Amino acid sequence: MNEETANSKKQSSLYAGRWVALVRGRVIAQGGTPEQALRASLSSRYKEKPEIIFMSLPFELPPLINTIREILPPEQEIYLVGGAVRDLLTSRLSPDFDFALPSNGISLARKVANALGADFLPLDDERDTGRIVLTNEDGTRTFLDFATYRGATLEEDLRARDFTINALAYNLHDNTILDPLDGAKDLRAKIIRACSSTAMSDDPVRILRAVRQAAAFGFTIDKPTREWMKEAADQLGRISPERLRDEIFKILQGPKADASIRALEMLGVLSHLMPELVKMKGVEQSLPHIHDVWTHTLSVLDYLDQVISGLRVGYEADKTNDMFTGLLGLRLGRFREQIARHFAQPLNIDRSHRALLFFAALYHDVCKPDTKTIDETGRIRFFDHDMQGAEVAAERARSFNLSNDEVERIHAIVKHHMRIHFFGTRLLNDKQTPSRKAIYRFFRDSGKAGIDLILLGLADLRGTSANELTLETWTAYLDVARILLENYWERPEEVVAPPRLIDGHELMKELSLSPGPVIGQLLESIRENQAAGKIESREQALSFARAEIAKGCTGDT
Repeated sequence: MNEETANSKKQSSLYAGRWVALVRGRVIAQGGTPEQALRASLSSRYKEKPEIIFMSLPFELPPLINTIREILPPEQEIYLVGGAVRDLLTSRLSPDFDFALPSNGISLARKVANALGADFLPLDDERDTGRIVLTNEDGTRTFLDFATYRGATLEEDLRARDFTINALAYNLHDNTILDPLDGAKDLRAKIIRACSSTAMSDDPVRILRAVRQAAAFGFTIDKPTREWMKEAADQLGRISPERLRDEIFKILQGPKADASIRALEMLGVLSHLMPELVKMKGVEQSLPHIHDVWTHTLSVLDYLDQVISGLRVGYEADKTNDMFTGLLGLRLGRFREQIARHFAQPLNIDRSHRALLFFAALYHDVCKPDTKTIDETGRIRFFDHDMQGAEVAAERARSFNLSNDEVERIHAIVKHHMRIHFFGTRLLNDKQTPSRKAIYRFFRDSGKAGIDLILLGLADLRGTSANELTLETWTAYLDVARILLENYWERPEEVVAPPRLIDGHELMKELSLSPGPVIGQLLESIRENQAAGKIESREQALSFARAEIAKGCTGDT
């Protein structure tokens, strides 16, 4: 290799992804745009006319982008912008793609949608933005947004964005990148930096986005940006509940949800977003709790992530350094695929099941501050905090316009989260495992939320005692979890949902009963005793019902 070739390769590596000014083959200046490179060169070599070129980056475009490029008119000026470009530069696959163009965003989006056979909707008439929705084979969706420049030029558009790492544009025609704010440099330095001092006040939802992206990428938020976030926190009230909800659920779906929520609290955001959570700070608890309510809640989020990760398909329990996670996998590992399917069934296509569970975990002790009492021995108690907390969590869920199914699931998780602890304590103290009737009642009351309750219960236990947790207690809880999961997935017709042996009409006919609440009570008592193994046939069900009527006893027995 000659010296000239070696120098050329060195320059290509050093300035990859940048625009450079060349004089006689040597780089004399560089910048994020051609104009920046030219200005930089003229400041030192103003008498010479440099050649401005882009130093290419070696990466492959997703097949979808190449398909769109083939659909577009040859003369169409268009750029892939924002997070999708950021992800290309960091070898990530973006789930969504944003395109910027000088005009006709809606009409071009409609044309591309027709060519792809995809769904189309005009997203924002004022900003001339159209959206394409592609439904993938696995049921997930990919969104393609086509928007006209927010400003007179593309550079104005980029400078008006949230963070420098998202103020990037990729030219679909000549494969060059425009980076006017040195976003690529911040990417390499792992820094979240606002595009301007007004970025947060222009759109306060960016406060949540900064925290989310810092956690997702393992980046830090620079100090000026953090200060601007604090200053704009009180403006979150002018943001629609839906936009706030979407960012919160993305935070809860992503990594380090506990650290992200802690960061929002430290930035003064939670008091404007979910003020009921702030009351948990500093509320003391008696042993075995080693944290106050707020620190405990954050700890539960962390341990919930560990529990779910420890039970994911492909996780190797024998390679973990954490003894409790290892035991988790050994005792419950056979349910990995069922748990994966459970989380693969969201209650809303736009929000994950995992994020919903984390939302419930965030609220599971929300009413402890309101229910705190101290008995004559000095022990702190929180009677009915689960019941009251369920109402508060559901109300917040409704304020974020979650679906009815999501609200009901959150309500059920918070309301019943103490039942796992009842089972665990009884096994520890009385050596009694959950009875068949107790298992039936647990899943009757919680339904599919029962799986969420089991996982949350394990995380709640670890968040209660942390390093003080004993293997005896952990093993007892794992035994309870195993018994419940076995019955739910391996013996559903025996215990969890026994088939009906008789219906209400037959019961009224056979026992000459009139319609009324007693019919439902009898049917439920029959099913409970089926679950307990005491009733196995229609005849036994009728005999049981006759005996109950004769005793004048209905309802729970």
